[in-house]
Amino acid sequence: MPQVLVVDDDPHIRQLLVFALEKAGLSAREAEDGEAALAAVEQQRPDLVVLDINMPKLDGLEVCRRLRAQGDLPILFLSSRDDEIDRILGIELGADDYVVKPFSPREVTARVQAILRRARSAPPPAAEAVLSQGRLKLDPESWIARWGEDEAALTVTEFGILRILMSAPTRVFSRDAIIDRLHGPGFAITDRTIDSHVRNLRGKFAALGGHDVVETRAGVGYRLGACLGQPA
Repeated sequence: MPQVLVVDDDPHIRQLLVFALEKAGLSAREAEDGEAALAAVEQQRPDLVVLDINMPKLDGLEVCRRLRAQGDLPILFLSSRDDEIDRILGIELGADDYVVKPFSPREVTARVQAILRRARSAPPPAAEAVLSQGRLKLDPESWIARWGEDEAALTVTEFGILRILMSAPTRVFSRDAIIDRLHGPGFAITDRTIDSHVRNLRGKFAALGGHDVVETRAGVGYRLGACLGQPA
């Protein structure tokens, strides 16, 4: 049973989410602040963290930075302001998704389940080839992305977006098409969220010398770039 850690300094919110998650068949634990969250991750090894931003001792952004330095544990942020999305999903942090307060527990549960489905999806058949374009290589079976000899540390969502683009290198994917492939038709997520994940992807590969991994087609969407290391 997947385990979710709910981190929020408001006990009412924690209890509400724990109840909703357990009702959906997930195992849920609580942490009341950032320091407790880091200790709980170390001890309990959850499959996903629901993480509030504004907390005492250590805020959610700092907790996310520390968790990202250790690995790619999926993170869903709880934010009190919609304009924080660029900080939440941007290059520095790379969270998998976010929900703005006040929220519906059902919405949080649905987003948690969608992230877990991607993270725990069955591996593709062994016959599926490694995808490549220029200096970029993506191994869908082992979930490894490389630029030349360097491995890029991607979140589950970032890997999923890159895999979509590489599956049809000449196709321009609309944001809606990307959302449908990531979450399934009808899943409520904003275009801006996809834009932030793409910025995150670009930033990570640019740091390795890959400045032309993703192209933007204005008014349409995104496609895979030449991946030769030239400025886009």
